[in-house]
Amino acid sequence: MFKTLLLAVDINDPEGARPSTEAAISMARNEDATLHILNVVPDDGMAIVSAALSPDHAADAVASSGNALKDWAETNIPDAIQSELHIARGTIYDQIIRTANALDVDCVLVGAHSPTLKDYLIGPNAARVARHASQSVFVIRQ
Repeated sequence: MFKTLLLAVDINDPEGARPSTEAAISMARNEDATLHILNVVPDDGMAIVSAALSPDHAADAVASSGNALKDWAETNIPDAIQSELHIARGTIYDQIIRTANALDVDCVLVGAHSPTLKDYLIGPNAARVARHASQSVFVIRQ
């Protein structure tokens, strides 16, 4: 049913990524699917913040994140799972949706913490992905 999966992970929160990673591995095994793994490097925010950073800051952040994602995948993704790593930079939910569309995946897996009041007012990334993605979305509670 699902031959290509996209797992969005926050490699800065390995414990939080564990439930969604385990679910993605299980699905990939059961479906004999390719597992795309995405980590998003957030934007710097306002232009005044970017102006205060070095010109190479964005490229360095992406390169550093790519190395960290590779290390994370070597530890957490079994060799038997066909996987590909991806790094994007920007707004987290937007980059998850863009990457899912660009890779033409069948399903997106995202982790979500238990909701708090601020999540109802602002909306977490997982909820935005679930609302706007054209693919099936599995939200894995942590």
